[in-house]
Amino acid sequence: MMADEANVVVAQAAEAKAAEVLAAPSRARAKTWIIRLASMAIVLVLWELVGRRINPLFMSYPSAIARAGSALWESGELAGAMASSFKTLLAGFVAAGVIGVALGLLIGRYRTVDAATDWLVNALYATPLIAVIPLVVLWLGLGDAAKLFVVTMLAVFPVLINTAAGVRNVPHALIDVGAAFAANERQIFVKIILPAVVPFIMTGLRLGIGRAIIGMVAAEFFTAISGLGGLIVKYGNQYDTASMFVPILILMSMGVVLTAIVRKLEDMFAPWRVQDE
Repeated sequence: MMADEANVVVAQAAEAKAAEVLAAPSRARAKTWIIRLASMAIVLVLWELVGRRINPLFMSYPSAIARAGSALWESGELAGAMASSFKTLLAGFVAAGVIGVALGLLIGRYRTVDAATDWLVNALYATPLIAVIPLVVLWLGLGDAAKLFVVTMLAVFPVLINTAAGVRNVPHALIDVGAAFAANERQIFVKIILPAVVPFIMTGLRLGIGRAIIGMVAAEFFTAISGLGGLIVKYGNQYDTASMFVPILILMSMGVVLTAIVRKLEDMFAPWRVQDE
């Protein structure tokens, strides 16, 4: 009986320990969110207090920005600008992702392709592409085509370079094992290279989001016809600082949300990364 009671006590202690281990990540996430929300609240309060003491020509504050955003939304101007910008951003980012992943796989896998394109990739990546936007506008006009081209060109290189680096970092032993078991090139790509490269692709996509937003806003600055960049130019020229902050904050939020979506996709397609972390 004493042995049975001891076994029960040990089993209960093991269950309690397992429950504590499982609950630890939830507590850590809750603590992280509490700290994050508290820091955001502190920043907003300080911004409100300091902003009210500064000339509104040079700085605004959260309550004034909220009123300006409400007025822009009710007029329909903000909704139209968001729709225009998001359409261009999404199309350009998807195009950059497809092109970057495809070229990155080829450049990383085949030395011939790498030798033929590395100089071009390095030259274009080092070129300040924003400086050639006026030339792009001259070629493609002031419509969506020019903005789409600029967004794609700015976002494609982080995806391409990270994908190629991921292919080069695949252990040769894994590829040799696949070849030893008579796997063809397609099977090596699908079953060995792609799973190993997924984290690199996701890192490139996260970096590409920021560059895509920069490209979209820069193109809209030059066209100044539609989109959130057009609103920034319009209200900047009118010295309406509160209204100018509205599209700026929306762009910041857009970058945060899209980055979070890419992280969720990484958790979906590379669940082993979550387990490792």
